[in-house]
Amino acid sequence: MAMTQNQDPIIDIQELTKIFRGNTVPAVNGISLQIYPNEIFGLLGPNGAGKTTTISMLCGLFPPGSGLIKIDGKNMRNELTSIKKMIGIVPQDIALYPTLNAYENLDFYGHMYGLKGEELKNKISGWLHKLGLQDAAKRQVGTYSGGMKRRLNLIAGLLHAPKILFLDEPTVGVDVQSRNVIISHLEEVNKQGTTIIYTSHHMEEAEQFCTRVSIIDYGKILTAGTPSELIASVPGADTLEKVFLHLTNRKLRD
Repeated sequence: MAMTQNQDPIIDIQELTKIFRGNTVPAVNGISLQIYPNEIFGLLGPNGAGKTTTISMLCGLFPPGSGLIKIDGKNMRNELTSIKKMIGIVPQDIALYPTLNAYENLDFYGHMYGLKGEELKNKISGWLHKLGLQDAAKRQVGTYSGGMKRRLNLIAGLLHAPKILFLDEPTVGVDVQSRNVIISHLEEVNKQGTTIIYTSHHMEEAEQFCTRVSIIDYGKILTAGTPSELIASVPGADTLEKVFLHLTNRKLRD
């Protein structure tokens, strides 16, 4: 979906910093970003660049060391409860109970978000059908393949129809078919009005999926723009991956 920067940003980050206890080097070092309604915004960077730390602060999982986070006009420092009602989170680590089946997992998450009764039942049934899990709904999740777990993990973050969806490596370790299903349904959710913030190591996926991206390294924002803008900004680059390597260096990261 096209950007609408004539609108106020739905996420406004100013001079955001985080230093973890026992460290002297900031995990996030004074970043400022504006993300607009209905964007699919990619936060891209090597391992240890600060992506997950940034996403975690935006979700309210832990507080920023310093700086400002405003989500839909609300200041995270004093309006966190109301912010959490409008966001969905799909973490990199699978957040499912392996001894429960798919329906039981989603019923648990739905109740956490305040859904109940027929509304919850219909939402669970609809999403299981959309993501091809209806025939496995009564199987223990521990028996699922990696792709099935990823798809169920995604549903858990979407059940309550969030205004903003945070995705941390949503397609890592899955087969091509599952990745295509996940991406196509995320595009549909975005068309229906959900703003998406996404991290990934898949540069080709990010180039095709995101309306705008920012590249982060060593806790700092290196650049931001549409994929085509960033590709045009680096001489000789014809893919987002080449831009990424140019900006972050080719040195191995752990």
